[in-house]
Amino acid sequence: MARSTAQLTGVERTFPDSEIIVSKTDLEGRIEYANDIFLDISDFTEKEVLGQSHNFIRHPEMPRCVFKLLWDTVQGGEEIFAYVVNRTKSGDHYWVNAHISPNLDSKGQIIGYHSNRRVPTKSAMDVIKPLYKSLITAETQSSDRKQGLAASFQMLLGILKDKGVRYDQFVLSL
Repeated sequence: MARSTAQLTGVERTFPDSEIIVSKTDLEGRIEYANDIFLDISDFTEKEVLGQSHNFIRHPEMPRCVFKLLWDTVQGGEEIFAYVVNRTKSGDHYWVNAHISPNLDSKGQIIGYHSNRRVPTKSAMDVIKPLYKSLITAETQSSDRKQGLAASFQMLLGILKDKGVRYDQFVLSL
């Protein structure tokens, strides 16, 4: 696996607003394509990322419940917008506003997934960072990973219900 063993640095990387990080995966989430922006910001080479599960760049401060929601949505044939924090090979991190959608064949069957990621706004990060910290806290309060995931997922659903929106609507409102 290409995942870095480097310690987290706490250093946040950014990329130009005019750039878009693009990747494509198979049905299992293994990377089939990564553009140069993806490779540049993540510190990985194309050889290191191709065939890897996309979650190899998952930052430990990214709530698993958001990924559950993301996967449930795209595997159900719908697109989703989500804020994601990723880890670089060297231990730095970067935030993205991701638009993930299923790729369909001529018969309408899902054959993979496509993700375009843009620079998030500061105002969105002012909302997302504390929310994700709360979700991570809920996930880690249980010694059982499944129970922690379930607790944070219910917390996220409760927040969305209180706001009267779906997650993608919430993301797009920021």
